[in-house]
Amino acid sequence: MDADWLDVSASVVEARSHARAIVALETTVIAQGLPWPDNLETARGMEIAVRSVGAAPASVAVVRGRLRIGLADAELFEISRSAATGPGGAAGAGGRDDDRPAEGRGRWAKANRRDLAAVAAAGGCAATTVSATLWAMRRAALVPGVMATGGLGGVHRDAGSSFDVSTDLDELARADGSVVVCSGMKSILDVPATLESLETRGVLVVGYRTDELPGFLTRSAGLRLEHRVDSPAEIARLVRAHRELGLPGAIVLVQPVPEESAMDPAPLDAAMARALEAARRAGIAGKALTPFLLEAVREATEGRSLRANCELLIANARLAGEVATAMVS
Repeated sequence: MDADWLDVSASVVEARSHARAIVALETTVIAQGLPWPDNLETARGMEIAVRSVGAAPASVAVVRGRLRIGLADAELFEISRSAATGPGGAAGAGGRDDDRPAEGRGRWAKANRRDLAAVAAAGGCAATTVSATLWAMRRAALVPGVMATGGLGGVHRDAGSSFDVSTDLDELARADGSVVVCSGMKSILDVPATLESLETRGVLVVGYRTDELPGFLTRSAGLRLEHRVDSPAEIARLVRAHRELGLPGAIVLVQPVPEESAMDPAPLDAAMARALEAARRAGIAGKALTPFLLEAVREATEGRSLRANCELLIANARLAGEVATAMVS
């Protein structure tokens, strides 16, 4: 990739040169998914969790027109602080626009793979989704690699009329041999349809110490999984077999939210239904939908969904580090 558009941090370069494990981390959950200051604490917590098991974190974002693989703490702060107020002063981040440094106000977009060139050419700043992060991993030669996130994007509940399907699914089908650690699909989605779409694209979904698909903020979505592993060594062996067989697509490793943070499905479903109806009445769709729904559910659950989301993100980052370390050992 042309060096004019790409920066790889010194820590990631060093880890790669010494064949150390590297874990990529998407950043839309920090810029658009979590409120300030929980987002900064979680971003730092994820990087600490990766380092704690001997791997190098590589948070990914577009920073003033350059695709960055591995962010400095000051950049994590800038991304996180920009969430204090969303576009147009949207509520949900818990801060005021005048609390933020002028340089960061309202500048952090949400970029999937499609948006990267437009943001870079404009010299803009953007947090990366799962699809953009997977693509960046490939372009920076961090593939086959490992990344961590909270919940995958997928088929939205009204996709039959809106055709709203995340680019995460197509990029997962292209990310040959990579591992994506998550806690299932975001609660706002049509989860059975998303799981079916992954199967159609040949993307293997494997439970980590579970036989059921996690429900993102709940321990189970009520869907059985065909494949399971119980240790990082097992998933490393599975990845080696996947590569040596020449199979396409990523492997999605799903881990339930920590039990002490997990939510009960019934109140969560009720809160989500009310949030979806509010979004429909307000005409909110596309990229703005996920942050709107997350904030509405956070308010409806009195912050319990936020705590669960932060805990699962850090747990997934730690597991991703363990898997990445097992893959290079």
